[in-house]
This record gives sequence, C-alpha cells and structure tokens, in this order.
Amino acid sequence: MALIARIRCATCIHGIELSPGELSLAISLVGLDIVARVAPHAPNVTPIAASAVFAGMVLRSRALALAVPIAALLLSDLVAGAYDWRIMGVVYAALALPALAARWGRARPVVVLAPLVLSSSLLFFATTNFAVWAFSGMYAHDLHGLVLCYVAALPFLWNTVAGDMLWTALLFGTWWSAKFLLAPKVNFSISGKFGLLPLPAEVGFTRLRPL
Repeated sequence: MALIARIRCATCIHGIELSPGELSLAISLVGLDIVARVAPHAPNVTPIAASAVFAGMVLRSRALALAVPIAALLLSDLVAGAYDWRIMGVVYAALALPALAARWGRARPVVVLAPLVLSSSLLFFATTNFAVWAFSGMYAHDLHGLVLCYVAALPFLWNTVAGDMLWTALLFGTWWSAKFLLAPKVNFSISGKFGLLPLPAEVGFTRLRPL
C-alpha cells in the first residue's frame, strides 16, 4: 500500500493527481510545438502560444500547463540554438503567460478565447521587440531606435496573430469535435404506453469532463 501511495504521489502536482491522459496530452502538445518550430515554417507561425492557451484551459494542473510552452521552447532551442539569454527570458515569459491567463477563462472558453489569443499575440509582439531593442544592439537606445524596431517588426506581428489564431482554431476545433463525437449517446428504455423514454441523465449520459 505504501508503494502504491508513493507512485500516486509521484504523479501529483500541487495535490492534483495527473491521469495518464493528461500527461499524454501535455507531451503531445510539446512534441507538436517542437516539430512545428524546428521544421521549416513562416516566421512566427508556430503553435506554442496556442498550445499554451489550450493547456491552460484543458489541463487541471497549472504547473503542467506552464510546463508545456517552457518545455517546448527549451527542447527546440537545444536543436535550433540559443541566443541572448535576456531576450530568451522575455520570449519564454511571453509564451508562458497565456497558459496562466487561460486559467481564468476556463468557465467561458468560447467567449474569452479569441480576445485571449489576440492579447497574447500583442503581448508577445510588444515585450519581445522591446527586449530586442534593449539587448540586441541592433538599434540605438533612444526613442527613434525603439520606433524603428517596432516598425521593422510589423510584418512579424501579422504572422504572429494569424499563426496563433490558426493553431488555436485547429487545437480547440479538434478537441471539441473529438468530445462531441466520442460522447456516449443518450440511452432509451421502453416504458408503458409512452414508448421510448429517456433514462435519467446520470444513468443514460455522462458528459466528458475536461482533463
């Protein structure tokens, strides 16, 4: 019994016991992010921000949701190569924050999803380009240099917004479609002269709960 308790404790984060399904989903998201980031792609069109929002809304563990974008960035940077640690730190924070923000939208995902993703894209644009201006040495450290940095980055902003929206639609569309298709049908029983009568909800139909 003690061994079983230790195994169960090892799969807990902040008191939440992680199911194999949650771990598999998190690992799949990390794998998708790594492949999409390492493979040839349009600049800034990657699923990392979208998967962070998805993880924040779907996974029960806040720590596991945060681990998805951070692990994806760390592992892909091992392949693609590191750069200025100060800029890397800003990039990591900007892509991890959507996972935290998504926790607040779990109750109304359809309402907050688009504004959340858009604000995440804008936050990434604002913070990472400020870091480039401050630490890269590419621009003069004055207002003119800051403006030039943001103007030069505008084409990447469109790519970021489009990529984040596209990947968010793909992830959530696939998830909701799978829940709808895999949800068990309502069972019916024959009762008296009324013919087919639905069984009580708790017996005939069980909703799929988010992981």
